[in-house]
Amino acid sequence: MSTSLTGTGVAVVTPFHSYGTIDFTALENVLNHIIDGGVDFVLALGTTSEAVTLSKDERNAVLNFFIETVDKRVPIMLGVGGNSTQEVVNCIKSLSFDGIDSILSVAPYYNKPQQKGIYAHFKTIADASPVPVYLYNVPSRTSVNISAETTLKLASEVKNIVGIKEASGDLNQVMAILRDKPADFKVLSGDDVLTLPMLSLGAEGVISVVANAFPAEFSNMVRMSRKDDFAAARKSHYQLWEIINTLFEDGNPSGIKAALDIMEIAKNNVRLPLVKVNKGVYNHLKQLIEGLI
Repeated sequence: MSTSLTGTGVAVVTPFHSYGTIDFTALENVLNHIIDGGVDFVLALGTTSEAVTLSKDERNAVLNFFIETVDKRVPIMLGVGGNSTQEVVNCIKSLSFDGIDSILSVAPYYNKPQQKGIYAHFKTIADASPVPVYLYNVPSRTSVNISAETTLKLASEVKNIVGIKEASGDLNQVMAILRDKPADFKVLSGDDVLTLPMLSLGAEGVISVVANAFPAEFSNMVRMSRKDDFAAARKSHYQLWEIINTLFEDGNPSGIKAALDIMEIAKNNVRLPLVKVNKGVYNHLKQLIEGLI
């Protein structure tokens, strides 16, 4: 398996039973649906998985289930991040990494470190990791932005940092990274609705939410974009555009779980403090999905 992950990745949900425990049968359904849809890799325990609401034992169980169920059909990226650098390092050192191809590490949230601190945080993590590291920049969740300058410095100076999931929503920042990055540093979209524009600018893939439900359609859009067939890519983009926007009206992963419920792939259960989408959003999603499938 290549450890340089490009194309369509999926931030996989964690399905729950109505009484709160993890629904591993539904997780198997989701994983098989995604892989059969032709995606290039999957992300375990990312933001969309509600990993912050899982206990350590539950996270280990989910990861082991991923490795067993995926069975090397596609590479597995693992979410390993936090706002304590040492705790992230401790987590990395506790893992065997058998079956894990790379890690995705979110910018340290809440602490609001300086760019110098962000650089040191990720360098320390990369030095500890036996597999390649992708940065994850999502200021809307972390309240801190990994600047283009810091990203480029990490990309140039830290060998084990091989890419970034860029979800700043700032195309000027994305362009600054794409223009000046090392040739082998991969920029992946972290925002489904901006994936097509980012691919047109030179990004090499995405870590998607909507592809939990529509893996074939979204990965086809990415594939056509990477072949410079933007006429075909735009068609797929606009097929999913309104669905994508509706998915995020009441937060993620509440929206994508509603979509999976409508498609009878997994039940619409989330853990507090998240709640299900409101009835209006659910009905709108249902109308959109029924019009597509």
